[in-house]
Amino acid sequence: MNVLITGAGAGIGAAIARELTDRGHRVVVTDIDETAALAVAAELDTLGVAVDVTERASIGAAAERAEAAYGPLEGWVSNAGVSSMYPFTDIPEAEWDRNMDINAKGVFLSGQEAAERFRASGTRGVIVNTASMAAKQGAAPFLAHYVASKFAVVGLTQAMAAELAPYGIRVNAVCPGYVATGMQTRELEWEAHLRGVDVEEVQRLYIEDTPMGRLETPEDVATVVAFLLSNDAGFITGEAIAVNGGAYMD
Repeated sequence: MNVLITGAGAGIGAAIARELTDRGHRVVVTDIDETAALAVAAELDTLGVAVDVTERASIGAAAERAEAAYGPLEGWVSNAGVSSMYPFTDIPEAEWDRNMDINAKGVFLSGQEAAERFRASGTRGVIVNTASMAAKQGAAPFLAHYVASKFAVVGLTQAMAAELAPYGIRVNAVCPGYVATGMQTRELEWEAHLRGVDVEEVQRLYIEDTPMGRLETPEDVATVVAFLLSNDAGFITGEAIAVNGGAYMD
């Protein structure tokens, strides 16, 4: 399967690229950070492309390069995302826009591009969107704007799945929890500052919230994405799969 992955220069996206490559798929690594995309692509001996998921032309150009190199795309993982932390009343409008543009609009534009290409080639393609545990439970401290963007991803996933099913295209989402990535490192520091505690205390709270007793790894998410792309998930669509070790927010 030829699969394009957004936000694959690090973290969950890079883990997905590695997992899919290990399973024999051909991946195209994309990221807004071209250097990061090229580094992961070089590691996996594949194509790396800079993509801004808020720009339709940028997404289309990446898809063109992918198909020119490897043939029709059969899978698409919309993983690019950002976060920031503020008390609700202090969220700058610019941060609301940034989270919604990348996390929600990026999935929308990427989904349109993927679906149009699948339909044009007659491919029964698969789309997997990265949402969040915060799309299952909105009581996430200091993340109201991020929560809104990820709830949008889940709703969009369900709508896409319903409309695209007649074409044989499946669409699902994964909802990761407390994943140990560079993004989480930043969030630990932000939340510690906002709570007036140290980083270790916030990390302890994350682990206490996770019944399986550890932070999640990017690889925990990657294996579920690989499953959703596979024929083993051939009758699953419109689902938002929690991949969070049982974590919850209260």
